[in-house]
Amino acid sequence: MNIFYEEDGAFKVGAILTDNTTSLQVESTHGKRSKIKGANVLLRFAQPGLAEFMAQAEDISSGMDTEFLWECSPQDEFGFDALASEYFGHAPNPIEAAGTLLRLHSSPMHFYKKGKGRYKAAPPDALKSALASAEKKRLQAALQARYIEELAGFTLPPEFTGKLPQLLYKPDRNTPEVKALEAACAATQLSAAHLLQRCGALPSTQDYHLQRFLFEHFPHGTGFPEVIVDPHPELPLAEDTAFSIDDATTTEIDDAFSVRQLANGNWRIGIHIAAPALTIPSGSLIDIIAAQRLSTVYMPGNKITMLPESVVQAYTLSADNVCPSLSMYLEVNADTLAVIGTESRVERIHIAANLRHDTLEPLFNEATLTAGKLDYPFAPELALLWNFAQKLEAVRGKSADNSTQQIDYNFHVENDHITISTRQRGSPIDKVVAELMIFVNSEWGKLLATHNVAGIYRTQNGGKVKMSTVPAPHQGLGVAQYLWSSSPLRRYVDFVNQRQVISLLRGETPIYAQSDTALFTVMSNFDSAYTIYNEFQRNMERYWCLRWLLQEKAKLVDGHTRSPLPQTPSPQSSPASGRGSEREKQSLIPAGEGANESLRELRVDALVLRENLVKLVDIPLVGRIPSLPELPPNTRVMLEIVGADLLDLNFNARFISAIEEIATCQP
Repeated sequence: MNIFYEEDGAFKVGAILTDNTTSLQVESTHGKRSKIKGANVLLRFAQPGLAEFMAQAEDISSGMDTEFLWECSPQDEFGFDALASEYFGHAPNPIEAAGTLLRLHSSPMHFYKKGKGRYKAAPPDALKSALASAEKKRLQAALQARYIEELAGFTLPPEFTGKLPQLLYKPDRNTPEVKALEAACAATQLSAAHLLQRCGALPSTQDYHLQRFLFEHFPHGTGFPEVIVDPHPELPLAEDTAFSIDDATTTEIDDAFSVRQLANGNWRIGIHIAAPALTIPSGSLIDIIAAQRLSTVYMPGNKITMLPESVVQAYTLSADNVCPSLSMYLEVNADTLAVIGTESRVERIHIAANLRHDTLEPLFNEATLTAGKLDYPFAPELALLWNFAQKLEAVRGKSADNSTQQIDYNFHVENDHITISTRQRGSPIDKVVAELMIFVNSEWGKLLATHNVAGIYRTQNGGKVKMSTVPAPHQGLGVAQYLWSSSPLRRYVDFVNQRQVISLLRGETPIYAQSDTALFTVMSNFDSAYTIYNEFQRNMERYWCLRWLLQEKAKLVDGHTRSPLPQTPSPQSSPASGRGSEREKQSLIPAGEGANESLRELRVDALVLRENLVKLVDIPLVGRIPSLPELPPNTRVMLEIVGADLLDLNFNARFISAIEEIATCQP
């Protein structure tokens, strides 16, 4: 005798070896012996054999109409053998009964399992809903399969067009689009960005990085609501005139300087800071906007300002304008250039000129100062400020060592063409601006601390830089305290600190009291945003360094020799077209598909930093070179650039030789 039984949710057959009523010893078709509970036995049969029984039962099951079986079933709970009798119109044989049970068990939408061999027909509404859901899943599976096929063939499904930002930057793995994209990525061994680029969905790699940043941090766009700028208050007019020193593309001009000799022979040096805090009250719409953005965002070729353009234009220290200013005047000894005293005022100042780096530096530099060439506008004032800046630097104990000065890189983007120029850090222009800003920020920090007025400081102790509401030394700068207050048009912390300084000078109650939770919130939010913005700027500079490599390869392809980086300063940034150039599109084959061939034969010099990490000599691009042999730091080497990935912001290079070895081989 044989039995048909259920075990662990599956149906099996076996030959009875021992029948103890409540349990049975059975042997399967494969000879395995098992102990089966009697309650699990559904049918007993003598014929056919075990293997034939299951095959015939499955044939019966596959031929049964599930819908008709559901219609034949009673509303109440029933046993499978009773429904088999109703369906076949006679007492079913074991094979028919087993086939009926298999069909019931394989149709969970139509029949609910209530026990071993017992079921209940699904209510009509529940069945209709379940069937609709199953059909929906079937259609989604078919749609997903089409997506995968199209993506694997590098064709963008039309349904993806309006969903690219979510797919790239915040994928929802519960959607069929993301599931299909992940499957296609696995099939093609490409990342989502590279696959979509191959599908033509990313015509501009520059936009890919920019839109990622905007998607995460400017979800509502970079535009501003309409704002009303209050008129400037009536303020006393300064008797001096001032000039600013900025990059060619700077529009948020925060600081300017004035120089005048006093009757006693001493010098009066004025440091004038734009004063938007005068007419932008706390909690106003403009203040809310600034508190949300917290800082201007910089990138090569573009920027996202903290304040609306109308506000910037109302307060920027532009030439030929009388502008509100928070000013600090220094009386400086004519002989020693020591600071005798300082005075801070809220006033209006006439801005005589906006001097720009690109036109000023060829005239105002160490060579012309040494030669005594003072035949350019504001030359005597600049020469005095240069000497004074050196004095301030020495007082801080930070006298410059020219042998260790660093190089600054300027990025200029125009019509998808990148120019990267260099300037020695610590040049007269840099030093004058930097030293006067350090001085004014330190002095205003001291002013707030002396009068117990709250502020946000930048501190450094043991090499660690952090922000604090408590004044503390900044060891790197060599000052007792350092208050960020000289860039109120570009940084919200400076804007907040300026409010505190102005309230103190006017004898008013400060907006923020000591230990004010709002001040801690501003500090925390700014610190987070500033870190994010700086990281974005570094990534975009790395992107444009890779684009520069493509340009250099293009010069070789076009038959031109590669020229070194210009040593004269160029503008920091200019509006870019925002579209990918044709040259870029031709060079964007993903790694593994030929991208590494696009830059072969482009050779560049690099300096070894440590182990296999190098920095290119001409541009601020750092990367690891696996083929680099063990060389001491600062060894100059020649590399062959093999490929650049503008999406992953990486490049591949091959070590050629150390420069010293090349030199010794040459006659």
